[in-house]
Amino acid sequence: MTHANLMNNYFNPNSVYTEEDFRRCFRMRCHVFEHLLRDVQHVNPYFQQKRNKACRPGFSPHQKVTAALRMMAYGSPDDSMDETHDMSEFTCFDTLEQFCDTIVQVFKDKYLYEPNQEDLNWLFSKAEDSGFPGMIGSLDCMHWDWKNCPIGWQ
Repeated sequence: MTHANLMNNYFNPNSVYTEEDFRRCFRMRCHVFEHLLRDVQHVNPYFQQKRNKACRPGFSPHQKVTAALRMMAYGSPDDSMDETHDMSEFTCFDTLEQFCDTIVQVFKDKYLYEPNQEDLNWLFSKAEDSGFPGMIGSLDCMHWDWKNCPIGWQ
């Protein structure tokens, strides 16, 4: 039932919530969510739906990825997911751990590498154009106003 509600609210063609609602809730566009979902399903069998010991369908991939993203986006404790996703604290923690490990595995070669001089020059240029000169290497950029900062991070 929780899976059906999630699908009806956000993922079905005539869903209850709009694309803008989805973006506000998940902090990303729906197509990005679906891309992440496909990638983690392809790499990690944990994100494929299985049957539990009672032969009932377990949590769907959508439920698992949603729970992990909500915990990260809102800083929700894993025990709070029981009310909204019907997942136990242990399952939520395991899901978050599996999700993070899988994301690193999938995207580390493309996004988690030490920048070369060409990358640094491009980053310096982008930062300067945006009004953040000298930002590379600085951990303290908190004094800048960021008009597009997500509400949860303000």
